[in-house]
Amino acid sequence: MAGPSTRLRVIKLYKELHRLGRDYPDENYDFNGKLRRMFEKNKNLTDPEEIEKALKLGEYIRNETLALYSLRKYRHLKRNYVIAPS
Repeated sequence: MAGPSTRLRVIKLYKELHRLGRDYPDENYDFNGKLRRMFEKNKNLTDPEEIEKALKLGEYIRNETLALYSLRKYRHLKRNYVIAPS
């Protein structure tokens, strides 16, 4: 069984991913719905190794989503601030 610190990590990761899902660029992609189904599918995990594996996947998704947002922001700035040739 997972300890209380693991439970807190899972809750923190879920909240963070849920907040990131609010700004997901593709409206046709149900980010928060998929997130909820993923967490519900894994709610009965008891093996610590499987829990860690699921947490690593969630952290990977968080990092990739943050990278997507940074790239979107960079592209927006690049489009709006064109440097004129000298």
